[in-house]
Amino acid sequence: MDILIDIILKAGRSAVELSLFILLPVMVVMLSLMRILEARGALDWLVGRLAPLLKPFGLTGLGVFAALQINFVSFAAPMATLTMMEQRGTSDRHLAATLAMVFAMAQANAAFPMLTMGLSFGTTLLFSVLGGLTAAAATYYLFGRQLSADEAVLDDTLQHPVAESAKGVLDVINLAGAEAFRIAVGAIPMLVLSLVAVTALRQFGAIDLLTRVLTPLLNLLAIDPILILPTLTKYLAGGTAMMGVVDDLRRSGQMSEQLLNASAGFLISPFDLPGVAVLISAGRRVAAVWKPAALGACVGILLRTLGHLLAG
Repeated sequence: MDILIDIILKAGRSAVELSLFILLPVMVVMLSLMRILEARGALDWLVGRLAPLLKPFGLTGLGVFAALQINFVSFAAPMATLTMMEQRGTSDRHLAATLAMVFAMAQANAAFPMLTMGLSFGTTLLFSVLGGLTAAAATYYLFGRQLSADEAVLDDTLQHPVAESAKGVLDVINLAGAEAFRIAVGAIPMLVLSLVAVTALRQFGAIDLLTRVLTPLLNLLAIDPILILPTLTKYLAGGTAMMGVVDDLRRSGQMSEQLLNASAGFLISPFDLPGVAVLISAGRRVAAVWKPAALGACVGILLRTLGHLLAG
C-alpha cells in the first residue's frame, strides 16, 4: 500500500506541474491570440482565401477552420466545428475527409508545450499540414468514396465575438483565458490516472519485460526501445499523458532532442483512444464516418512519420 500511495503522490505532483506550469501558460497565450484574430475577422479572411485552394483535398471552408483549431488551439477544439458542419448539411464524404485531417494533424495542446522540450515547431507544423491534407484526400477519394456527397446549401460563416474596442479585446482575452484554464484543469484527471498506471507498470517491471521482449525486433528495425513507453502511453491514454511521459524521459536524459523530433510524426496527433472517443462525439453523422476517416488518418500519419524521420 505504501508503494501505491507513493506512486499516486508522485504522479499527481507531476500531472499538476505539467498542467498548470507548462500546459496552462502556453494555452492561454495561443488561445488568446487565436480568439483575437478570430474576433478581428482575420481568420474569416484566411479561411475565405484558403478554402478554394483546399477544395481539391475534400475540405470545405469550415474544414480549413478545423485545421487551424487542431494546430493552434487543442485536439478538442475542432469538435464545435465538426458539429457545426453536421448541422449545416455538410456531406458525409466531406465530414469524413475533415475528420481524417483532424485525426492526422499535430494537436496544439501537446505540440506547443513540447516546444520547451526541444520539439521543432517549423518541422512539426509543416508535416502536420502535409499529413492532414494527405489524410483528407485519401479519405475523400479512396476510403470514403462510397459515402454520400449530397450537401445542403452551406453557410461557412463563423459565429464569434467581435473585438472592435479595448473592452472587446479584453473580454476576448478573458474568455480565452477561462477556456485555457478549463482545458488545463480538465487534463489533470487523465494525466494523473495515466501517470499512475505508467509508473505502476514501470515499478512492477512490466515495462522492462515488454522492452526486453521487443528490443531484438526494434533493434532489427533500427528503432530505439525507449519509445515503447511514450508510444504505449500515447495510444492508450492520449497525447497529454504522452507529453508527461516524454517530459520525464527528457528530464532524466533518456530521450534526446533528436529522438523526440524524429518520433513526433506518430506521437503527436489526436489519433488515439481518448482522442477518437472525444472527436466522434461531435455528432451522429461524424461518428458514422469514423472508419474511413481512421484509414485516411493512418496514411497521413505514415507520411508525417516518414517526414520526421528524414528531417530528424
